[in-house]
Amino acid sequence: MREKALLNRKALVTGAARGIGRATAERFAEEGAWVACADINEEGAQETANTIQQRTGKAIAMQLDVTDQNAFSAAMNRTAEEFGGFDILFNNAGIAGGDWATTLEVNLTGVYNGLAYGAHLMSQADSGGSIVNTASIAGLVGLIGPRVGDVTIEPGAFSGAAGYIASKHGVAGLTKQFALAFASSGVRVNAIAPGYIETAMTANVRESQEYNDFIVSLHPIGRMGQPEEIASAAAFLASDDASFITGIVLPVDGGYTSR
Repeated sequence: MREKALLNRKALVTGAARGIGRATAERFAEEGAWVACADINEEGAQETANTIQQRTGKAIAMQLDVTDQNAFSAAMNRTAEEFGGFDILFNNAGIAGGDWATTLEVNLTGVYNGLAYGAHLMSQADSGGSIVNTASIAGLVGLIGPRVGDVTIEPGAFSGAAGYIASKHGVAGLTKQFALAFASSGVRVNAIAPGYIETAMTANVRESQEYNDFIVSLHPIGRMGQPEEIASAAAFLASDDASFITGIVLPVDGGYTSR
């Protein structure tokens, strides 16, 4: 039998109520971790924790607004207190479709809050820890639609898309900076750049057959990804199998960024 890669590790997963966050919380638990499931949607976080408790054991749920520095710090401290340690942060919570300010606040400031407090807390332990951020292909390249030239040129027309691109590029930069800053303390910091994944966040894309087919065509592998495929990458980066990996932004994108 394969040894569980995260046996007895203590993890906090943000955005754990659905999608990539839920799939990763469940994967961490399957690999033997104790998992704190955090989300602004407390009911959804509790559903994830309940699923883990029924399947594998140790999980708690908590409500968390990642833009609140004090709340984020308290969530990590609670994880450490209840589990007796804090080894892994999956810094995943994010939004799409919001305005510029809100998107930057959640997707970039929220990730920064997790890095700032999480890396510091982990650095106090002899064993260090691992932080995995959720970036995006939008943190590596620009995004296009099926009618590239069919645009509305007016102030604010692209505030949501621009905010998403800017925030995810920012996550890529923060990942590298914190990796450098905390490497000597035994804290590894990496990011995953998912392609289009079949979650609630991409439901609007998949409503239109034309748009869905166009987005699929951008992935050389010929389909969108599944949340469990991102969870697998997160579990690897969080584990000792990735002990010599820090500061990377790993595309898990079906070849999207290889074009």
